Amino acid sequence: MQAAPVRATAIPSFTTALRAVESLLLSSGQRTARRNAWTSVLEDRRRAKDRVEAQRVLEQSVSRSVSVHP
Repeated sequence: MQAAPVRATAIPSFTTALRAVESLLLSSGQRTARRNAWTSVLEDRRRAKDRVEAQRVLEQSVSRSVSVHP
C-alpha cells in the first residue's frame, strides 16, 4: 500500500482566497476604498467601546461620591 502524496503548497486561508476573488472583481481603487471603510468601522467600534467604558467609570465614581456624602 502506497502513502498518499504530500502536498507541496499550503492550502490558502479563507482571507487569502477572499482577497484573490476581490482582486479579480474590484479595481485597486475600489479595494483601497473598501479596506479604508473597514478600517473606519473597526476604529468606530473601538471608540464606541471606549465611550461605554468611560461612561461606566463615570457612573461608578458618581455613585461612590453620593454614597460617601449623603
